[in-house]
Amino acid sequence: MPSVSATRTVVSRRLIVGLEIHVELATRSKMFTRAPNLAHPENFDAAPNSVVDPVVLALPGTLPVMNREAVEMSILVGMALHCQIARHSKWDRKNYFYPDLPKGYQISQYDQPLCGEGSHALASGKRIGIIRAHLEEDTGKLGHELPGGLPADGSLVDFNRAGTPLLEIVTAPDFESADEVVAFAEELRDLCRFLGVTEGILQRGHMRFEPNVNLALVLDDGSEVRTPVVEVKNLNSFRAVRGAIEHEAIRQEAEWMQTGRVMGPGAKSTRGWDDVALETVLQREKEDAHDYRYFPDPDLVGVEVDDAWLDRLRARMPSRPDELRARFAGWGLTEKDIRQLLDDPALSRWLREAHGASSGTDGDGYSLTKLLLNNVMKLANGRGCGPVDLGFTAAQAAGVVALRQTDAIGAQSVDALLEAMCGTPETPREVAVRLGVLQVRDDSALDAWVEAAITGNPQAAADVRGGKLAAIGRLVGAVMKESGGRANAKDAQARLLERLKATP
Repeated sequence: MPSVSATRTVVSRRLIVGLEIHVELATRSKMFTRAPNLAHPENFDAAPNSVVDPVVLALPGTLPVMNREAVEMSILVGMALHCQIARHSKWDRKNYFYPDLPKGYQISQYDQPLCGEGSHALASGKRIGIIRAHLEEDTGKLGHELPGGLPADGSLVDFNRAGTPLLEIVTAPDFESADEVVAFAEELRDLCRFLGVTEGILQRGHMRFEPNVNLALVLDDGSEVRTPVVEVKNLNSFRAVRGAIEHEAIRQEAEWMQTGRVMGPGAKSTRGWDDVALETVLQREKEDAHDYRYFPDPDLVGVEVDDAWLDRLRARMPSRPDELRARFAGWGLTEKDIRQLLDDPALSRWLREAHGASSGTDGDGYSLTKLLLNNVMKLANGRGCGPVDLGFTAAQAAGVVALRQTDAIGAQSVDALLEAMCGTPETPREVAVRLGVLQVRDDSALDAWVEAAITGNPQAAADVRGGKLAAIGRLVGAVMKESGGRANAKDAQARLLERLKATP
């Protein structure tokens, strides 16, 4: 039987991608019980099957109770994505059998989700539609190896993840390239982390991405066909998201050329991503909604959201990453510096607090960023902690920048000053005085240091007199040594040039 390619030619193709994103919420307890939540930092290293209880394991006689904080986190995400927040939503049972699903069903939301239609504008300006964002519980996790990577005779199940609050965000099929999907995934991760709803560590599965991919193929007779939609499951890296989409774009066209199969009822399938072979692998034909036999959960009341509740949540909304990006760019920061700040919400909060304690100019923002990313981070890395754990406040750091801007201390004194500030309530100026690094503006003292530097370095002085101005650095260094770091380097250079009658 001849392939379709023998009679038809593809003249153009358009990639169509929608995205489902599963966000594990970092509440202290699980979605429908007080058992500790594996997605909270306190429980990251929990031993297998240790953060479970009778509700998680679906033991007889247990009943679920809704986690209010998980609902509020979900609403915050919905607000940030400009979603319509439902005044009434309900819980449904999604029925299917799998070894890591103890109840034989998953508590989810079907026809009345918490967050309805919304949108998100990419940094490029393109707007991506949001169809819904519904709240549910996560499943457990199957493994096929013993600790240490040894082979197991069967599958192993860990129920620690079961019951974790899981927000599923579903986009419209508005993406036309893998680049757009990855950009959205990165921006959504930034957004969720700045909202404080997830730690967003992809390697731990805090966010899992499932692109739905197909192609619109225009044929040589002007007709258009669409390949069957493929859902690629459980991708937990941006590299995997990009690779899976780009692979499917090639594979689906080749498959259509061979089979001529197009989108229709029952045509959707799910595939996994092989990170070694860099290809997708068929898992199963995709179920339709009716296959899950959804029905309202009889053990849970609905969620009623009023104006007062929404107002309280709006008051909790922090600055969005896109707003911060624009603000940081206005300070003159490089893209590398901006990316580093957006990748770590704690750094960004610290910087903004320091900026608020300064005079608030763009110049202050630039100087504070350099102090944070260079001097403060170096000190923190050396001590094996974060900047907020060093023992001085962001306001104290702003005081260090103020001392530098007024030439009250030299650049060479900043590291020592920061280290001495750790664990003390003193102001930066008080610490600088204690260390003896506050620069002296005393003409007679400066003259004495300059004379000592010239006397002690006759060759350098002769070179400067002869027009070899590069030698001035050796003399300035000598002045700084004579003064114990208290001289102002710019003043020292000017006085040396004047004393040696050299013209810069």
